Amino acid sequence: MPHPPSRSVLRRPQLWIGTGLIAAVVSMLFALLYVGGNVNPRGNLRDLPVALVNADAGADAGGRHVKLGEQVVAGIRKAAENDKSIDWQLVSREEADKRLGSGKVFGALVIPQDFSATVTALGAPQPAPQGKQPVPPTLSVLTNQSAGSIGSSMSSQAAQKAAHAASAQIGQELLKQAAAQKAQLPTAAQLQLADPVTVTVTDGHPLGARSAMGLSAFYYALVLVVCGMLGANLVNSQVDTALGYLHTDFGPFRKREPVQHTSRVRTLAIGIALMLGLSLVMGSLVEAATVGILDMDASHLGHLWLYSVCTIAVVGIGSLALFAAFGTPGMLLATVVFVAMAVPSSGATVPLQALPGFFRGLSEFEPLRQITEGMRSLLYYGAQADAGLTRAWTSLGIALVAALAFGFAVTAFYDRRGLHRIPRPEGENDTPAAPATAAPATAEPATA
Repeated sequence: MPHPPSRSVLRRPQLWIGTGLIAAVVSMLFALLYVGGNVNPRGNLRDLPVALVNADAGADAGGRHVKLGEQVVAGIRKAAENDKSIDWQLVSREEADKRLGSGKVFGALVIPQDFSATVTALGAPQPAPQGKQPVPPTLSVLTNQSAGSIGSSMSSQAAQKAAHAASAQIGQELLKQAAAQKAQLPTAAQLQLADPVTVTVTDGHPLGARSAMGLSAFYYALVLVVCGMLGANLVNSQVDTALGYLHTDFGPFRKREPVQHTSRVRTLAIGIALMLGLSLVMGSLVEAATVGILDMDASHLGHLWLYSVCTIAVVGIGSLALFAAFGTPGMLLATVVFVAMAVPSSGATVPLQALPGFFRGLSEFEPLRQITEGMRSLLYYGAQADAGLTRAWTSLGIALVAALAFGFAVTAFYDRRGLHRIPRPEGENDTPAAPATAAPATAEPATA
């Protein structure tokens, strides 16, 4: 009986419906996750940590000692009562530098030691000695791109807004003081008193020029995750080919090894062993390419290598466990878990404090967030344990144990139920045929 033409496959409703449903779900899911997590960061912003430093020593004015820095802090706290977007953390300058240097805050607003003295000098009734103009008071805004460029920008904008509001409030008081003294001020002096504080913006934790403006840690972490997934796909296909479950096409030729009826547990174990070996190669090459060839700013290269290898291995083993448990749909599931849900909840571009609640929940266990924080510690914070590195290693360990337990539990269950990938002949056990009696591999022209 002649075979129907291959184009008749396109007439099958099952092909269109099945493929269409999968494509529809994937496109909708990726759109909702990627865009949904980043579409309105300012509207979702809650409790972005920003340091507030009050180093003002105060000054004597009008027979009393004033501390205008405390007035600025009180104004910021009062404004924060009705705006929960910023978590102002009142700390010393030393503590602020420490938190900037470990990614605990996205920026800082610093009130200098001479703040009160410079402000009161503007309102002094007598002219400055020797005709010198008084030094304008300043407030310093510190940014922190190492914690994330968008979060640092949000922090800088909030700090500058608070600083300008404080300047306007102080300016009103200075104008009232000048009016009470009946001082005749020129227009330029009145404008200066109305907004007397100069706001400066500087980098609170400078990064090297070759750090992608604080995004190199995210890109490096994403490369490791992708390498783990691609490596798992490669391992999965190569193991199946070696066991005779799949054929290999070389141009017009097809090669297929003799089928070896191996248990699912043993197949998964073979794949994991191969994945561990590939992780050593891939992790080494990723570091060689980024640090050696591209000259990316990096330190602690030994620790970075170990972290890279282990990350690729854990992601790859997790993917293999999903492949073993769910088959072909496991590849799509791995993509959703390690990419679709992981990237928008990583906090690498948009900070976690600016994500919707659903994505904040995902960030507690999604691997890319933990991997990125560990990478930031290695690249930006001197491999400090409390800068995310301890959490990253702990998460990798938990993920490895969970993947191994899940993968071997499911495959063992399939084996006990006799759910073999290829039915065995009657009486055949799990032991593969000896190499001496195995049928030779065949190579034949591929047929349509």
